[in-house]
Formats: sequence, C-alpha cells, structure tokens
Amino acid sequence: MPLPQPDDLTSLVLRTDFGDDDAWDAVRAALDEAGDHSLATYANEPRFAGVEVRVLLDEEAAADEDHRVIHLFLADATTMKDPARPLLAVDLWDEPGRTFRVPARWFPDVSANLSIANMDFAEFADSVDGSGTYRGFDED
Repeated sequence: MPLPQPDDLTSLVLRTDFGDDDAWDAVRAALDEAGDHSLATYANEPRFAGVEVRVLLDEEAAADEDHRVIHLFLADATTMKDPARPLLAVDLWDEPGRTFRVPARWFPDVSANLSIANMDFAEFADSVDGSGTYRGFDED
C-alpha cells in the first residue's frame, strides 16, 4: 500500500475516516483557507480507511528511499468531528511514529516549514500543549 506522493513543496493529507463526506469537504476548506496558497496534497483513497500509523510506517520503511514520504497528516475521526479540524501529524523519517495534533489554523506554518526542511518535525512535536496539540510557538 505505497503512499501517494505529495506535490512539490506540499504535505500529504491522507483521509482515513470515510464516514462523512461533508466533514472531509470542511477539512479541505479549512486547510485551504488557513494559508495564502495550497500547502496540501489530498489523498482520498478508501484503501486507507482506518489505517493505523504502524501500517504506514511499515509501508514507508519498505519503499525505495527516493520515493519515501517523510511526514504526513492524517484526517482521522478526530479531525472530522472537531471544529478546529486537528490533523494528526506523523513523522515517518527521523522518529518514525512520533505524532502530534495540528489544528487547521496552524497547518500552514507546520506544513511549509517541514516541506522546505526549514524546521524538523521534533521542533513542532516538542512544542505541543498538554493535549498533544501544536498551537504555535510561545513567543514569551
């Protein structure tokens, strides 16, 4: 089950919950409205329904290094139900399996910086709140 390849300088947003098409449309709209330009490559493939992070890690570990995805964002049941549309960010490269939540509002910051390798996944993951959600860097 190889992962779809994201477009240049975008992040892969993989739909894993297929219970509500309107919610998926709302997730995409929230992500697209959060930034000045699209930062997402959307994958809406039912074969990924309910897929677990471990399965994605195994698939990427077996992929040719030139075609590996190094991070992705899952649009899972939590994403579909929560009005903030928090995606599950997944590291597939440095610390495979490490995750954190990122609401649509913060997606452009995370996606852009990861896509151009300006920041590492850990920098965002280390800055989450008590719920495991990234809500920007505290400037204080």
